[in-house]
Amino acid sequence: MTVRQCLPALFLSISLLGAPPDGDGLYQKRCAACHDAAKPQTRMPSRSDLSKKAPEEILKAMFAGAMVQQSAGLTEEEGRAIARYVTAKEFGATIVVAATALCTDGTKSFRPAETDWNGWGGDLNSSRFQKNPGFTAEDAKRLKLKWAFGFRGTNVASAQPTLVGKRLFVGSASGTVYSLDAATGCTYWSYEAGANVRTAISIGAVPGGGYAAYFGDIRSTVHAVDATTGTLIWKTKVEEHPASRVTGAPIFYEGRLYVPVSSTEEASAMSPKYECCKFRGSLVALDGATGKLLWKTYSVSDPPKETKKSSTGTQKFGPAGGAIWSSPMIDVKRKLIYASSGNSYTDVDVSTTDAILAFDLETGTLKWATQALPKDNYVMSCGKAGVGNCPEQMGPDHDFGTSPILRTLPNGKQIVVAASKAAMVYGLDPDQNGKILWEKRIGQGGPLGGVEWGHAADDQNVYAAVSDVFQTTAGVPGGLHALALGTGEEVWNTPPAKMTCIPTAAGCTGAQSAAISVMPGMVFSGSVDGHFRGYSTKTGEIIWDFDAVKPFETVNGVKAKGGSFDGGGPTIANGMVFTGSGYGMWQGLAGNVLLAFSVDGK
Repeated sequence: MTVRQCLPALFLSISLLGAPPDGDGLYQKRCAACHDAAKPQTRMPSRSDLSKKAPEEILKAMFAGAMVQQSAGLTEEEGRAIARYVTAKEFGATIVVAATALCTDGTKSFRPAETDWNGWGGDLNSSRFQKNPGFTAEDAKRLKLKWAFGFRGTNVASAQPTLVGKRLFVGSASGTVYSLDAATGCTYWSYEAGANVRTAISIGAVPGGGYAAYFGDIRSTVHAVDATTGTLIWKTKVEEHPASRVTGAPIFYEGRLYVPVSSTEEASAMSPKYECCKFRGSLVALDGATGKLLWKTYSVSDPPKETKKSSTGTQKFGPAGGAIWSSPMIDVKRKLIYASSGNSYTDVDVSTTDAILAFDLETGTLKWATQALPKDNYVMSCGKAGVGNCPEQMGPDHDFGTSPILRTLPNGKQIVVAASKAAMVYGLDPDQNGKILWEKRIGQGGPLGGVEWGHAADDQNVYAAVSDVFQTTAGVPGGLHALALGTGEEVWNTPPAKMTCIPTAAGCTGAQSAAISVMPGMVFSGSVDGHFRGYSTKTGEIIWDFDAVKPFETVNGVKAKGGSFDGGGPTIANGMVFTGSGYGMWQGLAGNVLLAFSVDGK
């Protein structure tokens, strides 16, 4: 039969099965109101941002990610049609990892060491300070790329890697978690979580011997897998609200796993038919061996109740909000665990949003709360107060997205250091129920501004990078600051890099949104412009600079390129520095690569 003879049968088949879904029409009906808005939301990807993604990533966001509620009722084929339309790309075939990319010594013993970088902050106090990096600041001038690893099916590489036992553990936006050899980048194992894993991974000992790798996903499921083999041990869903997620790294201590819970209900509230709002942030304690719930404490203690009708006639609820976006921090001396909370979603007053919270490690009882900004009531798409789900008294969305840090001063007294999207850095007294000892403004602040993902502290200073990615009225976005731990006085500040590109072009900003890390003599900070830089802790001088905006040959054979730095920060351990590059949103440059540096590339 000729091709021409086949055509009538093909057309008959299509007519019997029905026309394929209309991706354009479905997008206009379901998505355009938010993503094609004349004034884009600061935390909503624009149509241009979406076009840079892989169709697999769009599909996963609709059915296993942030857009689950907006995609309710769609079939998978309709979701695929939308993904094809918005990205102008076809779904790719499954890529088989080359045999040469697999590690051949999988039975090698797994032995954690004191010089490892475990979890988000590298220690229980979330300091992001590596005391023993395995090289000096002088050596750091000779850092060169040793290997690169490509993440498939995504244009984001923001999950921070963990290095324990000479193995690297890292999640991905595609939902695959990898265990790699730190020295070579070969793959020991991969695990499919089923949803985006953007948390850092924490390693903890399990009863009977061995170690587990713990992490959360954006469907609020916490996973425990064998650190050596990648075999699932248990998984537990810690929150049922459909907009909930785990974005901050769980932290493991004495057999327990402490998990922060956040949400995207601020985006759900954009729909005038949505009953806003019912989500409350929480901190959850799980048994590390079984995943059993031990306690759960909400950041907003009172459950939501009906309040009044919205301007569109939809029932409103409150209080709500207080998402805990970042990893908690352990205070062993006081037997407390600290967490930072996000903004309120409603007009119902809450004293524990935009706050540093201290919980009892054993029971979860809230011991104290220090609120930095009252009445920061915010949901997305609010051009006018009181319209739709918008609060009558709208806040600026200046919440905490960073982990609090506990440090000891030269006189032996301890201090908690916190930093917010308001571009404010605070020093709090843990012995006086979080009394604010000092505060310092280092930028303008905004919904994607201030200190967005993570500051760092050594024994003398706290270091904080400024995002302010959409804030230009007070100067150029970005910059790195060093403040004295005890007083908050500025030691030095380094302005952002000067841009010679077109201001509206992607990546044309010095914003330093990603978390930063410090070692003796050197602070590492990545920028939205795609540069990864090392700064002197003494003067703030840039003494090392790597431009990641280029393609890379990868050890696993996946086509990869570098882009903006956003989200998780650098991991420093055992003579190497690791960081992901690529963030195709908020004026950022897409990318999908994990970079590994060593002195002279050896």
